[in-house]
Amino acid sequence: MKEIRIFTPASVANVSCGFDVLGFCLAPVGDEMVIRMTDKQGVKITKIEGQDLPLDVKRNVAGVAAQAMLAKHPANCGFEIEIYKKIKAGSGIGSSAASAAGAVFGINELLGKPYNTHDLIQFAMEGESVASGSAHADNVAPVLLGGFTLVRSINPVDVIKLPSPSELMAVVLHPKIELKTMHAREILKNNVTLKKAITQWGNLAAFISALYTEDYGLMSRSLVDEIVEPMRSLLIPEFETIKKAVLNAGALGFGISGSGPSVYALAKGVDTSNNIAEAMKSKIEQLGIDFEIHVSAINNQGIKIISD
Repeated sequence: MKEIRIFTPASVANVSCGFDVLGFCLAPVGDEMVIRMTDKQGVKITKIEGQDLPLDVKRNVAGVAAQAMLAKHPANCGFEIEIYKKIKAGSGIGSSAASAAGAVFGINELLGKPYNTHDLIQFAMEGESVASGSAHADNVAPVLLGGFTLVRSINPVDVIKLPSPSELMAVVLHPKIELKTMHAREILKNNVTLKKAITQWGNLAAFISALYTEDYGLMSRSLVDEIVEPMRSLLIPEFETIKKAVLNAGALGFGISGSGPSVYALAKGVDTSNNIAEAMKSKIEQLGIDFEIHVSAINNQGIKIISD
């Protein structure tokens, strides 16, 4: 195998109660990447379609991730990367993670899988640091492992894949405005009160328990963000109005996807999810902002090979 084409999906990070540690993988939206082996050593990004992003491997998350992997596992060949972007940069649904994870996944496949998918997280994180200013795994982990993932530690990397209840759905609204992750992180406080911290880790633990037991009521009670949402929601037009409409439509919970501006709802079942999508649409149309809405099952596979 000298060439591989892959689908590398979007993802939702933070998931309200799990800032920087919890994420899940989406199904209907994602990028495609083509990676091929070449005789000359090194990494080249030869084509990017869909977004105006740098071809320079030192400035592109895919290039940085690929180089980090090859620094640990030198190869007697090189690699060319083509990226067909369907996830808008700065959208809050893991655009940089899709590229970083896709690069290391594809190269690993072409090299005969010297690493397992968990091992690849550390290299994809190096690419993420270019986009956000710090290495984090809550987007790249679900893209590589599929489903829900919990990041227990990034040094060393320790990520747990969590169960995904069969009826659980996600509805993501992407208002087409851009929020850079590094800018959204700048408004966060370095310190939180003990009271808020206790509430937050109680919600996180309860939400994880709810995934295992498929307790949708407990999920709903747990999808509350005491720490980040109060500040970041101010950057998203009519956040509280949309949140109220979505919860009234039957959502289990509603929050900011990653650093925004995308927002997400979790729901039980397709019918409720479609009702939520309509509620989102009715509110966002009033703002005169272009948008996309994605209704998705939880993608339990993550990255998939289209052809090789």
